[in-house]
Amino acid sequence: MRSYLPKGRNYRTILPQLNYKSIRLRVDNYCLKIRGSKRAVPLERPEHRHILWSSLGSFIGIAATAYLSVKTGAPLLMAPFGATSVLIFGVPDSPLAQPRNVIGGNFIAALVSLTILHLFGAEPWAMGMAVATAIGMMQFTGTLHPPSGAVALVVMMTKAQWQFLLTPALEGSIILVLCAVVFNNLAQDRTYPKHWF
Repeated sequence: MRSYLPKGRNYRTILPQLNYKSIRLRVDNYCLKIRGSKRAVPLERPEHRHILWSSLGSFIGIAATAYLSVKTGAPLLMAPFGATSVLIFGVPDSPLAQPRNVIGGNFIAALVSLTILHLFGAEPWAMGMAVATAIGMMQFTGTLHPPSGAVALVVMMTKAQWQFLLTPALEGSIILVLCAVVFNNLAQDRTYPKHWF
């Protein structure tokens, strides 16, 4: 039988010597990593004024986008905008809530997923590829926005057309950001955005 290993090498020298103890140690280390800490760190509860302001802001942002959608007949609203509202009104200081991230992230996720959809269809593996590629592109361009992962799935699940890139992805994002800019800056203790680009 002909061997394809380099001269003087055998399978024992190439494969690591695994025994029960080394396997057990690797499993134990893995379990320690996934267990997490013993005590949950609670989220800091904001003041009542902040909660009310966040709720009112998200109401105005979503209602304005929905109203414009009805009046113009253009589909400006999609489910991921609910999560976007959590960020831009609930934690407006977050780097993930800045206009570059909201508009850029949603646009990039829509563009990537539309491209994958039209090249490969809406197969399960293509859905995974759309979300994964959208995340990678957002990280690469500095526009990471968590709700944009859902934008990629919406495109794949609805088999959207190229128009989705502008309406609702781009136009809806711009409307929400403008609502956040106007509304958040009405409060004395809020400044939005922290940066545009």
